[in-house]
Amino acid sequence: MSSAPALDFDAQLMLRVREGDEECFRALLERHRNSLVGYLYRMIQDSGRAEDLAQDVFLRIYKSRASYEPTARFTTWMFRIATHVALNWLRNEKNTRRQESLDVRSEPGEARLELPDRRPSVEQSLLDEVRLNEVRMAIGSLPEKQRAAVLMHKYEGMDYAQIAGVFDCSESAVKSLLFRAYESLRAKLAHLVRGEV
Repeated sequence: MSSAPALDFDAQLMLRVREGDEECFRALLERHRNSLVGYLYRMIQDSGRAEDLAQDVFLRIYKSRASYEPTARFTTWMFRIATHVALNWLRNEKNTRRQESLDVRSEPGEARLELPDRRPSVEQSLLDEVRLNEVRMAIGSLPEKQRAAVLMHKYEGMDYAQIAGVFDCSESAVKSLLFRAYESLRAKLAHLVRGEV
């Protein structure tokens, strides 16, 4: 008997979707919708468009159900599709929409990174918001593939192997990609470490 790894829960659900179980598809959508929309939002910096692209990703997953094979974790496959969709959108839109949305406003009810509720002063709150926006803008200014890798690594908690699965490359290529991205972020954000705004 081969020592094939056990399928993760999501892959099991997707196999049932492949067999025609619509409820399992709804379960997958509910399990991963927020994570996927958040990832796409951080990639393209447009909350409305992120929702649309997430629907496109799930539509592609659904259309691919008949040919689905659990050769990787379901989330790796899903983020591969999402990254492809986001990179295509960014190439098509290039700088126009991305620049308009760099002010990074949050919609009511939208999940966002919150600072602790210990607001010492209005001034400190404004400084914190400026710093957070600078970090978001620095990540947003990275080359598309580096940005995707950083978002998967830091925001989605994916390891090198999972990111390599998304990009269909080696783990060492991912490490190199992330190294370049983090070096670039360190240079762009060095003034924050020094306490300057």
